[in-house]
Amino acid sequence: MPVRHTPWDRPETRPAMAGAEDPRPGLALTDRSLWRDGRRWIPVTGELHYSRVRRERWRDALRLVRAGGVDVVSTYVFWIHHQEREDREPVFDGGLDVAAFVRLCQGTGLEAIVRVGPWCHGEVRNGGLPDWVPPARRDDPAYLEKVRAWFGHLGRELGPLCGPDGPIIGIQLENELYDQPGHLVTLKRIARESGLHAPLWTATAWGNADLPVGEVFPLYGGYADGFWVDTADGWDDTFRAHFRFSHQWDDPGIGKDLAGDRERGVKHPDFPAATCELGGGMATAYHRRPLLEGADIAALALTKLGSGSAWQGYYMYAGGANPRPGLQESQATGYPNDLPEYDYDFHAPVGAHLQTRDSFHLLRNQHAFLAAFGDRLAAMNATIPAQASLRWSLRSDGRSGFVFVNNHQPYEPLPAHRDVCFDVELDEARVRFPHRPVDIPSGAFFCWPVNLDVRGVVINWATVGLLTLVEGDVLVLTRTDGIPAHLSLPAGTSVSGHPVLDRDGEAILEDLPASRELLTVETPDGARLRLLVLDAADARRAWTPGGRLVISDADIVEADGVLTAVTTGPATVEILTDGAFERHHLDRPAVPAPVKIVRTAEATPPPARPITVPGRASAPDPETLAAHAARYTITVPPGGERTLLRLDLVGDVAVASAGDRTEDLYWNGGPWDIDISGGIETVEVMIYPLTSETPVWLPEAARGAEGARILDATVIDYRAHPLDALRR
Repeated sequence: MPVRHTPWDRPETRPAMAGAEDPRPGLALTDRSLWRDGRRWIPVTGELHYSRVRRERWRDALRLVRAGGVDVVSTYVFWIHHQEREDREPVFDGGLDVAAFVRLCQGTGLEAIVRVGPWCHGEVRNGGLPDWVPPARRDDPAYLEKVRAWFGHLGRELGPLCGPDGPIIGIQLENELYDQPGHLVTLKRIARESGLHAPLWTATAWGNADLPVGEVFPLYGGYADGFWVDTADGWDDTFRAHFRFSHQWDDPGIGKDLAGDRERGVKHPDFPAATCELGGGMATAYHRRPLLEGADIAALALTKLGSGSAWQGYYMYAGGANPRPGLQESQATGYPNDLPEYDYDFHAPVGAHLQTRDSFHLLRNQHAFLAAFGDRLAAMNATIPAQASLRWSLRSDGRSGFVFVNNHQPYEPLPAHRDVCFDVELDEARVRFPHRPVDIPSGAFFCWPVNLDVRGVVINWATVGLLTLVEGDVLVLTRTDGIPAHLSLPAGTSVSGHPVLDRDGEAILEDLPASRELLTVETPDGARLRLLVLDAADARRAWTPGGRLVISDADIVEADGVLTAVTTGPATVEILTDGAFERHHLDRPAVPAPVKIVRTAEATPPPARPITVPGRASAPDPETLAAHAARYTITVPPGGERTLLRLDLVGDVAVASAGDRTEDLYWNGGPWDIDISGGIETVEVMIYPLTSETPVWLPEAARGAEGARILDATVIDYRAHPLDALRR
């Protein structure tokens, strides 16, 4: 599989943004990448909506986000959440204190991007506009008068956080506005007059959006699946395309239910390829209920990196719940989709109740790689082989590079590839590898180095990924299941701890085993590097807080330099210290908490669901749900500071009442986590029956299920263990 490095097609240029209009010391922007403190930077942005997360959970949520390798938190500012009535001033206290949230981001080591709209959407009624605001979304004087007042309130709240030392580095104007470039300029002017300013002004660019050139940074997106296609439709090509390496960044599929079919546009040449909405999961609408796997999310993200992404932005990264009833997108309020009244978990890497999912761990590995090597990757152009049966790309600067491979996609598994070798031609070197062909299994996705200098040691090539560099000279490598782990060094490199195959001017380390023992390599001129090889399972358990390496099933978060393990049962924590692992056991009783389930009412046959929007059924209204749902009373031991009740069930729609909290669900075959923290002992659950005639799209594993019943219930209790105490 030959490929020749493609150099950049023009000299690097620098747009005015991030330097002239709203300068930020240390932050710069070119048509190839962002820069931070003199080094290229690939930011990782995670969407978290402060108004959808209880304020008392903000700190823990942000610590988890940071532990996942996110640099910048992005958040919508939903006007309707703050001000439903015109005769009342906007509310900025409690869970709506956006300034307190942004300050907490800063205190957690994160920067912020505020997506101020005023039209945001985010599956919110009216796109986030209060009912009394006409949805003009253009330079209409009456509309602008109300926007000016709203931005004035935001300026008073957020203006002090917009300065050169403040945490706000970006402001998004509007959202999915396709044909009003002048209106975006007007919104930017009003925002700046209101005291809002940032080095990066962004706008969503998909759908061939007509954006004001030079005024906003165009950002793109891509999802593995979406609730916005019709029930009978299969996996749309707009989703399938994101699992192929491509120079096409526009996506006409996002928001297609509202925007209709639009032609694809091309990336603007003055800005690097950057994203703000890589799908971290997917919401469920009543008529269509995707349930994506962690590999679906991580493979898509890796494919975007291999295609040349200079900014990885996820929507959503942390889920939540609407703060009040009636705020959701619905057919009753003019949308084609019915969304749950409360649930906005989004099946995100961090769930609505701070559950970490497989996508969180797989993405964390990619983000650790970016933290260690992103400054080099950002300088590398993407070369994508044409008509290759194996999906792969090369990002390189002519001297070194990375080969990206994606052999995974949801719903339609890709075939294994046999006897694969790569042939990479750089400016002054040609690298053919591996020395023996390897098979690439179905479902594999990875990034391998080529001719890469790490602390003076050149890695000619490797069939292992790079996770991170810790303790100054420990390079952590990750194996891919089903692929032998080989690594090539220049001839003459000495190796301790593993045999060397001398071959054609290379020192090859064959079949590297996963081990807790470090290998040492040293070049003839004295450069030294230690190697640690992890298997895929341990890589999922690898955390890199503060430049350290920790391997654990527990969630490892850092606060004020102290590491904390958050566990739901017994766990082991291994901390790399001076080249060896300290091993600690966190013992907790593994006895399951008793759960008593009593069915208090049987479900009755539901009426046929109406289809008022072609291809999309309507959800049952509260009265219909209450009349036909099965009812359960679940008794549990008093919940602690963070305790969940996990239900496995079958049904169409479910609603739970726990204390003063209400949660709801459009079932898609996955488990349902209900927050029972704070001493809750009783949960009331209603489950509306699913029948063979219910006109909804379900994942394959859930199809054919009928009824309204609870299959199993488990209590999950989270406990925090400060690790500094273990190390004394």
